[in-house]
Amino acid sequence: MSQLDGIQSVKVNKKIDENILILDRELGIGKSYDVIRRDITIAGKKAALYFVDGFAKDDIMLWIMKTLARVENEDLAVDPLEKLTTKFINYIETDKTDQLDKIITSVLSGTIVLIIDGVDQGIIIDAREYPARGPEEPDIERVSRGSRDGFVETLVFNSALIRRRIRDPRLRMELVQVGRRSRTDVIISYIEDVANPELISTIKDKLQSINIDGLPMAEKSIEELIMPGNYWNPFPKVRYTERPDVAAVHLLEGHILLIVDTSPSIIILPTTYFHHVQHAEEYRQSPSIGAYLRWVRFFGIISSLFILPLWYLVSVQPELLPEGLKYIGPEKKGNVPLLIQILLAEIGIDLIRMAAIHTPSPLATALGLIAAFFIGEVAINIGLFVPEVILYGALAAVGTFATPSFELGLANRYIRYFLLLSVASLGLIGFIGGILVVLLFLAFMKSFGVPYLWPLIPFDWRGFKSILVRSPVPIQNIRPGILKPIDKTRQKGGTIPAPARKPKLKWKRKKE
Repeated sequence: MSQLDGIQSVKVNKKIDENILILDRELGIGKSYDVIRRDITIAGKKAALYFVDGFAKDDIMLWIMKTLARVENEDLAVDPLEKLTTKFINYIETDKTDQLDKIITSVLSGTIVLIIDGVDQGIIIDAREYPARGPEEPDIERVSRGSRDGFVETLVFNSALIRRRIRDPRLRMELVQVGRRSRTDVIISYIEDVANPELISTIKDKLQSINIDGLPMAEKSIEELIMPGNYWNPFPKVRYTERPDVAAVHLLEGHILLIVDTSPSIIILPTTYFHHVQHAEEYRQSPSIGAYLRWVRFFGIISSLFILPLWYLVSVQPELLPEGLKYIGPEKKGNVPLLIQILLAEIGIDLIRMAAIHTPSPLATALGLIAAFFIGEVAINIGLFVPEVILYGALAAVGTFATPSFELGLANRYIRYFLLLSVASLGLIGFIGGILVVLLFLAFMKSFGVPYLWPLIPFDWRGFKSILVRSPVPIQNIRPGILKPIDKTRQKGGTIPAPARKPKLKWKRKKE
């Protein structure tokens, strides 16, 4: 049980000493070096400022102290709280509250709180400044042409990056707090006259029903808490992005965003399988180039799923190959069973990837050379691997890294393992049966009521066409119907603007 649970109904007392006694105990004044109480006098009345060192801006604190020092006794003779907030502390963001638990949460969130003797309310001054890095392009969502800004760990910056792209007065940024102890700020962002109201209500109810002490892993903890029963499913039911332009596009389509404080990853929901295979690069090029890039990406994803199981299938059952493709199978099986070789290669690639993450950047290239030349070459020479295992394992790895969604790439690796084991057990029947099992599994999945394989299952030609081909912007008129948006069209007055016609010139014979 959190300490705040015991004082939720306690109000600010007019006797400042009573308030200081409770606030000092709950905030740990004298125990925590960074939580500070500054005793001051305002017009002869005892007062106290509470703040966290590192959050409060020095220049704002100095301005407040100088302003309060000029307050005279007659200034606070009538309605002192109103005069202080309107005349003396006329800062941009101020609020009043008579709840002690709200004051404690506000102080720990970084704001400055002023309490005065004889006044039964506290003044909350939002002059905080979070330690933050600048908006930089996210590493896993880079584009060759386009904006280079990305979300950061500060909530206010992230909402501003979205506001910069969507200046719609109906864009909502609703703030809720989750976690009894962490009191983590979470923003629910949506466009009011576009997003489905039932979906908004469902997400709000799920957030408000969360009963946990804290969110140590921010957005990932939120995902698991609002989607119970999804723990062991490797496929992502929400999409993460660190790009403001991607987040803005999904808002305009009717999606909802969850922005969690301390995390640069924004949750987009609901999503389907095909949301995870699209990349911003496709929309930063011309439609024809974008379509080509999308199909190359599709080829890489399909290769990551099927190339290793297919090669293993024709290796153990070479009679399935036509005469012209007999060279595909390995000439020698090696000293280790072929399935074990493939699994060892897969695990080795994962180990190299994890090692590269924890390796300093100047040494990452050297690590790749060691893995490629020393380990791979020696493993082939001693007979641990056959060369084809390295080749097809590398192709599968490239396809995995070409998957825009990191979470989907990891989930596809699970499917590859499953198909390999199915082929090892039942051969061709196992391969076909494994694919059908995966399709059935995905067909019954849903993300907040949206079928995971839409627009393939259930089939929607308009949506499926937008998946296959990156359509030009002038014909992107209809929002995805599966989201049930209020405003279904994005362009008013037709899908394609009519070409401008040259005015007809009327020639008149000149009078002689």
